[in-house]
Amino acid sequence: MAKFGELEAAIMRSVWAGSEPMRVRDVVDDLQRERDIAFNTVQTVMDILFRKGWLKRAKEGRAYRYWAAASQEDYATKLVEEALESAPDQAAVLSRLITQLPEDELSGLRAALNDAKRREGMT
Repeated sequence: MAKFGELEAAIMRSVWAGSEPMRVRDVVDDLQRERDIAFNTVQTVMDILFRKGWLKRAKEGRAYRYWAAASQEDYATKLVEEALESAPDQAAVLSRLITQLPEDELSGLRAALNDAKRREGMT
């Protein structure tokens, strides 16, 4: 799985942030808050993301409505999994990532590890 390009990532962030399926115009309006971008450019990249399987769409009138095929967390998880698979020392990579987490996320990680230990003890 390849990492998103800059525009693909911006489009996906916009779609992930949306509370309902979005038209190309909705995404263009969102992106134009930060940069000048053509409607056709966004439409083309959204079609590419659809063909790659990252977006789903349904026709509504003359336009499509798009939504994410997977969550932002799923995407990030796949990137981390691929990075770990290529690392000779997965524990070292994880340790380095963990040191960068804020305290509140470390607490969540500790809870997840404790849950995993309990489940492991049940089998």
